[in-house]
Formats: sequence, structure tokens, C-alpha cells
Amino acid sequence: MPGRKLTRQDLRDAAEKYKNWGKWGPKDEIGTLNHTQPEDIVAAARLVKKGKVISLALNFDNAGPQGAKSKYPAMGRINPVHTMLRTGTDAYSGVLDHRGIRAADDMVVMPLQCGTQWDGLGHVFYENSMWNGYDCREVTSNGAQKCGIEKTKNRMVGRGVFLDVPRALGREILEDGYAITCADLDRAAESQDVSCEVRPNETEPGINQPWHWITIPMMGMTMGEIFYVKELAEDCAADKVYEFLFVAPAIPITGAVGSPTNPLAIK
Repeated sequence: MPGRKLTRQDLRDAAEKYKNWGKWGPKDEIGTLNHTQPEDIVAAARLVKKGKVISLALNFDNAGPQGAKSKYPAMGRINPVHTMLRTGTDAYSGVLDHRGIRAADDMVVMPLQCGTQWDGLGHVFYENSMWNGYDCREVTSNGAQKCGIEKTKNRMVGRGVFLDVPRALGREILEDGYAITCADLDRAAESQDVSCEVRPNETEPGINQPWHWITIPMMGMTMGEIFYVKELAEDCAADKVYEFLFVAPAIPITGAVGSPTNPLAIK
């Protein structure tokens, strides 16, 4: 655990230190995704050696993560509700024959961030501002007028690196609620010969998820959450290869502040 909990002054200092507003121009809406260039994608594609594809997504169903034990309020998020519009029973009965085709069809009702998903740049605000200094009121009841997730639809491809913290700590799993620290991630990175920069996530009362406060609206980092990494962890431990081609496009829902995704690690 960190030596002390982060304060609002810590957040103010970090916000100024890591602010990327204007770095890619005053009209930018994709932030750090600008870093990935065509040559980076070509290099990432060369990481594919054995043609193994590993999904990092949870299945989207009523057994999803919403409603789990947590101190964080659900804020209206539910697990997906899947409903059939036409079924095989309908086809068997003949009620679809007037359409000239027998087929099934379905629909789903779900918050866009109820499972494996991307947090878009319109998702979290720092005080009254979103990414690149846009006014938080740019996100209206009609959706995000700036930084909608659709702006990223051809961007979620590149090199992925997996840091296996439990394995670096000599554990099978991390117990529920374990707070991963800078030292934990540094230890994992060192054991895998990968360099990175991390910051703690423990704060004083009144501050929830400070990582989000800085990475999304200040740094401009579209952030993935609720990835299922068990199979990837086992594969990386077996072949000692912790980098791969990463492909995880967002669904381009116009004006959305997040999107479900099926991230793929291709080795």
C-alpha cells in the first residue's frame, strides 16, 4: 500500500504535470491514441509468431460484473438484458413464412460500460473540463458533442504488453480488494524486462478512482477496463513472451462516452 493517501492537492499537482491539452492541436478528440503510427502497427503485426488468438473479454450476459460486492455505487449500471425477437420456435410454427425466410433475431439492452469496455475521453471530467480543455457541458443528453467514442473507431490496434503482477509477487491470484502499487507494477515490469510508469490509486475521502481523474481528461488516455486475462497470463507464463499484437476496436456509437469491446491478444 502507498505510504499515504492521495489528496486533492496531489491531484491538482498531477493534473498540471501530466496535462496534454493542446499537444495534438486545439481540436483534438483522441488524445494519446495519436501516438500510435502506421509503422507501430506494422511492428506490432510482426509480433505474431504462432497465430494464437486470445480473447480478453468477459461474455456479455446476466452473470456479468454489475451488482458485485463493491463500495462503489452502481450508478444505474446493470448487466446486459438479452431478448429474442424471433426464434427457432417461431420458424418451426410457420409464423415467419410470410417473410420468405426462417431466421432468428435478437436485441440487447445494456449500459455501454457494464463489462469489458473502453472508457472514452468524454467519460470522466476534471472539475468542469474534459479532455483537451473542452467544457464538460459538451456531453449533453444527446451524447458527447466532443470526444465521442466513434472518433476512435480505427485506432485500437498496436503493441500490447501484459504485466503479470500476481506471478511477480509469487501468488496464484490477488485477494479481493488488493490495491496494486507502483512497486508491484515496477516489480512485474522488471521481471519481464519491460519499463513503465505507474502511480498509486488510494485517496482521501471524496476522491474516487483518481487514476481516472488524471489519465482520461488530463492525459487524454482512452482506458480499457474489466479485461479477463487468465488465459493470456497462462500463455505468457508458458512461452515467456509478454508482448503481442493487440486489437480491440470500439463500437462506433455516435456520441457515446464508452463502448463494449472484445479485446484480442494475438501471439
